[in-house]
Amino acid sequence: MELRIEAASVSLGGRQVLDTIDADLEPGRVTAILGPNGAGKSSLIKAMAGLIIPHGGTVLLDRRDVTRIEPRERARLIGYLPQDGAAAWNITAAELVALGRLPHRSPFAGASPEDDAAVTRALVATETTHLATRTVNELSGGERARVLLARVLAGEPRWLLADEPLASLDPAHQLDILDRLRGVARAGAGVVIVLHDLGHAASIADDVLLLKDGKVAAFGPVAEILTEERVAEVFEVKVRWVEVDAGRVLVPVGRI
Repeated sequence: MELRIEAASVSLGGRQVLDTIDADLEPGRVTAILGPNGAGKSSLIKAMAGLIIPHGGTVLLDRRDVTRIEPRERARLIGYLPQDGAAAWNITAAELVALGRLPHRSPFAGASPEDDAAVTRALVATETTHLATRTVNELSGGERARVLLARVLAGEPRWLLADEPLASLDPAHQLDILDRLRGVARAGAGVVIVLHDLGHAASIADDVLLLKDGKVAAFGPVAEILTEERVAEVFEVKVRWVEVDAGRVLVPVGRI
């Protein structure tokens, strides 16, 4: 199920934040959206989720305009993890994760065995099983972030869109979440993730959509896009690809 961005332009508050964005994203791959602050990363991923209507162009999911897909169906197909997500009610972590199954259930129907199994898998995947009976207000910021990711995973979407999901997480859990998102893509779903850390993007992404001033600076396989020259041009920092035991890593070495 391909996700295609066709000449999408977005204005917010009378200011154009995205200008004719084009990209074809494939399922089974991780696409990292990168760019300096104010480049339009969050606006783009919201448009991809159908939460912002472009004033020009469109975003297509399997050749269908995402904004015209019935919301319940769209919620089954696209899982969106917002930046600094919050819970509206002080419910338990397990109850919060179970909300991710609502698009799969008939109105007023109770949870099915399949729903319960999906919730369990999501809790295990995010290492939050031990938090299941604790209320949201009892969780730390990092714990809450992992439970919110579990809610998205419980919905088993065809596309998972995450806006800076590593905020509030310690380094170990950042790596765990990246591994989990990589696993989602290996299972066949498409994953799009907004990141600030170039090293994380280089480690997880198959493709990079690089934004600057609301326009596409480059789009393609990570090794072709995150070159030392292009990173210097877009971010004004020097980086180096370094060989380590686990492979190549991208390391910032200073400002330009």
